Amino acid sequence: MPKFNQTAALAVSLVAMASGASASAELRELALDIFSPLPSTIPAVKDNPITPEKIDLGKALFFDPRMSASGVFSCNSCHNLATGGDDNMPVSIGHGWQKGPRNSPTVLNSVFNDAQFWDGRAADLAEQAKGPVQAGVEMANTPENVIATLNSMPQYVDWFRASFPDEEDPVTFDNFAKAIEAYEATLITPSPFDAWLNGDDAALSDIELAGLELFVDSGCASCHGGINLGGEGYYPFGLVERPGADILPEGDKGRFTVTETVDDEYVFRASPLRNIAVTAPYFHSGVVWDLETAVAVMAESQLGADLDDEDITAITAFLGSLTGEMPDVTYPVLPAETAETPRPTGEVK
Repeated sequence: MPKFNQTAALAVSLVAMASGASASAELRELALDIFSPLPSTIPAVKDNPITPEKIDLGKALFFDPRMSASGVFSCNSCHNLATGGDDNMPVSIGHGWQKGPRNSPTVLNSVFNDAQFWDGRAADLAEQAKGPVQAGVEMANTPENVIATLNSMPQYVDWFRASFPDEEDPVTFDNFAKAIEAYEATLITPSPFDAWLNGDDAALSDIELAGLELFVDSGCASCHGGINLGGEGYYPFGLVERPGADILPEGDKGRFTVTETVDDEYVFRASPLRNIAVTAPYFHSGVVWDLETAVAVMAESQLGADLDDEDITAITAFLGSLTGEMPDVTYPVLPAETAETPRPTGEVK
């Protein structure tokens, strides 16, 4: 009799395992129709061949505060690679300690976004790199001063020549932006979710799998799909119910400032969700610090769904599986200034 019980228990266990494996395979098949795993190599970038020399140059420029008028702020100031690729502040601080208008998005995996900035006003990372350098509330510099600064340091000139060997005068503002784009294209963070998409059944826990299923079934994936789980489309914030002015400031009309089309009022690019668990605070206004609260706000405002605590916990657990492994980042040794290097300008309070 004991032997029969053991055999029966084993049979039940095998049936349960087969059922679980089948369900997991079905969920993965569904997920692969909606999402894509990160590539194992640096992605190609349109009109900008990526080389080791260009990556190294872009890395130096990314970390160099002398690209700002004050000599204080670098790309890394607002996209800190030690804190999730953003600055973990509601809005960024820039030139003269001014506050910017929006929360700083993470630079990690940003190469996979269809467009850059919350309103999508930059088509790619090269175009995006030019914006903060010239913005009065950010780095407050000019292309002319950037080029003068770079040309004043022989090491930078040599690096530009190595990065753009076919150009007679390679030290240009366009090439400055292309080098930064090349470096940022390397900032890819493969996560447990990618391992699961690639066939590793053990990569996600039961609650993470339950959260993924809820994420898809509740409609979250309709805006947050693709390789970056977002970053591919524009949607009204408050598709079903508009949040209050504390979350959705009335003065920031989103993509309307780019298109001047009434239908684009309070429309924003869907936020990419990779590494979302380490990039608080949330939304373009940067006012929500808790990820579960952010999930609840999005469910209510975008889906009209009143998720219970267990559902929110499960979805948040799934979002945690999007936290990836950072590439090794070694702080670069930057070229030395010379007597010709422009001095810091502007008021720094």
